[in-house]
Amino acid sequence: MQKIKSLMTRQGLKSPPESLSDLGAIESLRVPGKEEFRELREQPSDPQAEQELINSIEQVYFSTDSFDIVKYELEKLPPVLNLQELEEYRDKLKQQQAAVSKKVADLILEKQPAYVKELERVTSLQTGLQLAAVICTNGRRHLNIAKEGFTQASLGLLANQRKRQLLIGLLKSLRTIKTLQRTDVRLSEMLEEEDYPGAIQLCLECQKAASTFKHYSCISELNSKLQDTLEQIEEQLDVALSKICKNFDINHYTKVQQAYRLLGKTQTAMDQLHMHFTQAIHNTVFQVVLGYVELCAGNTDTKFQKLQYKDLCTHVTPDSYIPCLADLCKALWGVMLSYYRTMEWHEKHDSEDAASASEGSNMMGAEETNFDRGYIKKKLEHGLTRIWQDVQLKVKTYLLGTDLSIFKYDDFIFVLDIISRLMQVGEEFCGSKSEVLQESIRKQSVNYFKNYHRTRLDELRMFLENETWELCPVKSNFSILQLHEFKFMEQSRSPSVSPSKQSSATSSKTVTLFEQYCSGGNPFEIQADHKDEETEDVLASNGYESDEQEKSAYQEYDSDSDVPEELKRDFVDEQTGDAPVKSVSRETLKSRKKSDYSLNKVNAPILTNTTLNVIRLVGKYMQMMNILKPIAFDVIHFMSQLFDYYLYAIYTFFGRNDSLESTGLGLSSSRLRTTLNRIQESLIDLEVSADSAATLTAAEERKEKVPSPHLSHLVVLTSGDTLYGLAERVVATESLVFLAEQFEFLQPHLDAVMPAVKKPFLQQFYSQTVSTASELRKPIYWIVAGKAIDYEQMLLLMANVKWDVKEIMSQHNIYVDTLLKEFEQFNMRLNEVSKRVRIPLPVSNILWEHCIRLANRTIVEGYANVKKCSNEGRALMQLDFQQFLMKLEKLTDIRPIPDKEFVETYIKAYYLTENDMERWIKEHREYSTKQLTNLVNVCLGSHINKKARQKLLSAIDDIDRPKR
Repeated sequence: MQKIKSLMTRQGLKSPPESLSDLGAIESLRVPGKEEFRELREQPSDPQAEQELINSIEQVYFSTDSFDIVKYELEKLPPVLNLQELEEYRDKLKQQQAAVSKKVADLILEKQPAYVKELERVTSLQTGLQLAAVICTNGRRHLNIAKEGFTQASLGLLANQRKRQLLIGLLKSLRTIKTLQRTDVRLSEMLEEEDYPGAIQLCLECQKAASTFKHYSCISELNSKLQDTLEQIEEQLDVALSKICKNFDINHYTKVQQAYRLLGKTQTAMDQLHMHFTQAIHNTVFQVVLGYVELCAGNTDTKFQKLQYKDLCTHVTPDSYIPCLADLCKALWGVMLSYYRTMEWHEKHDSEDAASASEGSNMMGAEETNFDRGYIKKKLEHGLTRIWQDVQLKVKTYLLGTDLSIFKYDDFIFVLDIISRLMQVGEEFCGSKSEVLQESIRKQSVNYFKNYHRTRLDELRMFLENETWELCPVKSNFSILQLHEFKFMEQSRSPSVSPSKQSSATSSKTVTLFEQYCSGGNPFEIQADHKDEETEDVLASNGYESDEQEKSAYQEYDSDSDVPEELKRDFVDEQTGDAPVKSVSRETLKSRKKSDYSLNKVNAPILTNTTLNVIRLVGKYMQMMNILKPIAFDVIHFMSQLFDYYLYAIYTFFGRNDSLESTGLGLSSSRLRTTLNRIQESLIDLEVSADSAATLTAAEERKEKVPSPHLSHLVVLTSGDTLYGLAERVVATESLVFLAEQFEFLQPHLDAVMPAVKKPFLQQFYSQTVSTASELRKPIYWIVAGKAIDYEQMLLLMANVKWDVKEIMSQHNIYVDTLLKEFEQFNMRLNEVSKRVRIPLPVSNILWEHCIRLANRTIVEGYANVKKCSNEGRALMQLDFQQFLMKLEKLTDIRPIPDKEFVETYIKAYYLTENDMERWIKEHREYSTKQLTNLVNVCLGSHINKKARQKLLSAIDDIDRPKR
């Protein structure tokens, strides 16, 4: 009925979803015969009308549930029957039956060919089955014949053969079991040989074989024994893994890793390895410190072994502190080097495993191996920081156990050097900046260095107050790098020194400490002091670099040979650039041959013992700064105070003169005055005898200051024979200039270690302090120039000259000769000073410039004191000044003559008209009011009226008013 329903659906018939399986229950429904089919097909039909009849059939007739159709129709009858209605209803049912029957007949006829074809296939299948039955019957018959053909003997032979095979297998099993029973002996031997991979491989194979024979009762005991042996192997393997932490052996570690890989516990092994490294750090430092404590205690008391590491560190004596620290760092280096080599091993083998895995085809195994490698790599990378933190904490605890202020400077530097090396190791180890160690050592270093610096400042004050400013003879090739304190700057290129001093620019490829000492050695080996092997060869004998040179110089100037060409060239040394004196004649040269040999000395630096001491201090400060860069700013600040105090002392001793400052010649620049004021306010303690009631804050501030130094009473600056201490002044001033030059030389090194945020301080120090050192020359040598020439006598001589002469004179006045004699005497005394101290060319030029400038201004002042002056007198003034210039130019090489225009302009102003004079007065404010007034009253009084003179005086008064 389902097929009928599907056919009806394909034909477009509307039918309910239920099957027509129960249509056979309709009483009048039956399959029509061929005649009926023919009749039904021959009847005229209207497909649409038939489809409507089928659609009008009630749904209940298509239901799959069985029900009584007759009962259903009877129940539908109304209580009162109507024959006509019943007949009509019956005809309707008949029409519906006829439509369904016709539809069914059509479908059956449509499927008739398929039915015939299927029937033929069934018939063919039946024939095939009958043939198969015949074949099976024949086969059984033949099998019965074969069975009856075999004899009892043949079957017995087969049974014996089978039994033989079983016995052979049993014999093999018994031999295997016997071998398994003896495995424990071989396993013990392999463990003694540290062949852990072989032992584990053998044990695993035995366990696998034992599982094969587990049906034997003797195997159960062997299984438990093998399991115990495997656990014992793992324990010994863990002990072997712990040995890696202190002394890495590549073969040993390879065996351990292969063993863990066989166990499938590579991740567990890595976890255990990190625990062993942590424990190794603790045990190592404890044993090192304990050994020194017990050694110094001199007994075997076990009370130290019960102390905590922190308490144990406090028992280290000062004498054993540095050796203990060095051994402590050596031991920690061994642990860190083992970890570094462990990482190297894994990196190498991971690359090899990855290459072999890419050639294989086991994807699952490769993924698992990659996961293990990734876990191990992350674990090792994380362990770098963890281990370095443990190392820092242990060393920090050791450092805090002793007050470092008890050590001498060299010992303290050595401690810093060791810690610096350790921090360098840490930076290469894991890229860490060693914050824990830096903060700890920085606090102690700053406190130590503050006290050390304060002591050095007091020593410097003592040296300055006892300094006689005698020349310290050094060789011409003297360099601060020759001093022991600066050896680290040259040795920074050598790998044998502290790694904190390594220079990255010395080679194209930087070799790390781990690469350098991977095969052996230790960066914390205490280096022998090279001072015994290398002596400081910086001092010269009597100003000469050798006795032979000195002897040769005396012989040269004692001979009667011609004067050397260099002396003929006005004593100007082309190489040194020094010109302490100026020759006037061949006789003068010959008379000074012996005394002027010093001019041909090698151009050695001018410095004193105090200067050398300051330079050495700077070297020590730089050592500390170079070793411990985090305190660079504090160290450079203290270095600047050394220079500040030295500069302030030179100025206080030789350059302070309020009367000369009032000249208004700008001897001290505003920058120099600002620098001196800053030094005085920030560094100089002017309240040495302050009362005890001062506030605590003021007392703390005074601790940071130093009393102002006082010049030694042995230094005489009032003698005219010595040009008022010119030699001492030259030595002091030029030693300051030399010190400034050394600071300039060190600037790149200081700039390299100075933190970026503090570099403005360094730049300000150099621009405002160091660069002003040479500016002290002017005020210091001005004092000498002001006293070397008797300017007051020249004014008296000029006052006695009669300037209102009526005729032009051809002879200059006597005061010119007197002044020139003063300059010649100054020249001679300058030569005498040059016997003691080499006078550099800039110093000579400044001295001559000051003297000439003062002489010219004295000449103008003398002209301004004239009461009466004629035109001829003014011409006489010009004659005198020209004579002075002509003679003066033979004494000095300075060109142009200083303030030459100052005098000439003043003399020529006499010839100006009234209008030009008023403009001239306004443009030349360099002259004093007295000089301008005298020019108007005396010189111009003869050719201008009273009203014009009053106007010019008013203009002078207007110019002078802002100065009051």
